[in-house]
Amino acid sequence: MDSQKHLFSLNPAIHYLNCGYKGPLMKSAEQAAIGALIRERNPTSIAPEDFFTTARDVKGHFAELVNCDPLQVALIPSSSYGFATALRNISCDLGQHAIVLEDEFPSGYFSLKTWCDENQAALKVVGPNKDAPTLGESWNKNLLESITSETAVVLMSSVHWMNGLKFDLESIGQKCKTVGAIFIVDGTQSTGAAQMDVKRFKIDALICAGYKWLLGPYGMGISYFGHAFDNGKPLEESWLNRTNSHDFGNLTNYDHEYTEDSGRYNVGEMSNFILLPMLNESLRQINEWTVPEIESYCQELTIPLYSYLKSRDVILEDELYTSHHLFGLKLPEDIDKELLKNNLKMNKLSVSNRGGNLRVSVNVFNTTEDIEKLIQVLESSRC
Repeated sequence: MDSQKHLFSLNPAIHYLNCGYKGPLMKSAEQAAIGALIRERNPTSIAPEDFFTTARDVKGHFAELVNCDPLQVALIPSSSYGFATALRNISCDLGQHAIVLEDEFPSGYFSLKTWCDENQAALKVVGPNKDAPTLGESWNKNLLESITSETAVVLMSSVHWMNGLKFDLESIGQKCKTVGAIFIVDGTQSTGAAQMDVKRFKIDALICAGYKWLLGPYGMGISYFGHAFDNGKPLEESWLNRTNSHDFGNLTNYDHEYTEDSGRYNVGEMSNFILLPMLNESLRQINEWTVPEIESYCQELTIPLYSYLKSRDVILEDELYTSHHLFGLKLPEDIDKELLKNNLKMNKLSVSNRGGNLRVSVNVFNTTEDIEKLIQVLESSRC
């Protein structure tokens, strides 16, 4: 794959290495939004079937991306909505506990903490060994060892949002399956840029915000709910989620049956006529690129950066636990942080500061020039 920057409207003067903050819209998604806005001028152009067709397309594209049945996909407005939906349908026995990662993203942590408080369950926070030179091996080991027959639910990110550290989802999912724990994964910082297979990883619920690696709009997310949630209760009682919702003339012949499978968990007004066409276009394009090609592109792109860091004797995470699209850099000791901050701004380099690390997140719109500029800025910021 070559750079796909031509498909985006990024400012050519800015080096945007910050997809983990927010993914930019593609030109095609922008055009879809413009077309949707124009369509809103005359609602007569919106037929009853239009309340369902784009939603069905979006679910199909997402199902292809994560290897599930489209009927197991639900549209959500945010990751916190998805967590709340899943946790509402999980019970636990006295003495059981829940597990979350150390420094987990706040939405996941608060959702699980509230569930624990309501169910009188302990919340176990699992992190790496503090004396380990790198985090991946001990963190994965500690997490697997923490999952026992007393574990009711594990809620965790697929990769750590601060540094892109990869977790062995396949082993973790298998351990959860073995002990009977529900496995909830926040896929926001990897789905669309790294392999996600809900069957292989034995994930019970996959929750994704749409505005990062899915390159969609803010305010529209998407989720997978496995068979553990087949007969659950949604957060709200949307009319669109009933089996007779297609029959607009008979909606008050109240049908108490929910629509098939995970459709019951769709957010109210899931037909969002502006946001859905944007997300639909981005998902279509990601599947056309394919995730393996995206991963390969990001890996090749960052080779010079890793070579530079190795030449500066920076301790790097083991490749087994390293994401190609998102990573936190522990800066060399001779980097003047204030000078670096000024140099980043002056050179129009967009990155993030997360947990004291310089978080770099690349995607198919980035180029070798972006990486070269970052290396130049790092080198020029030495004391």
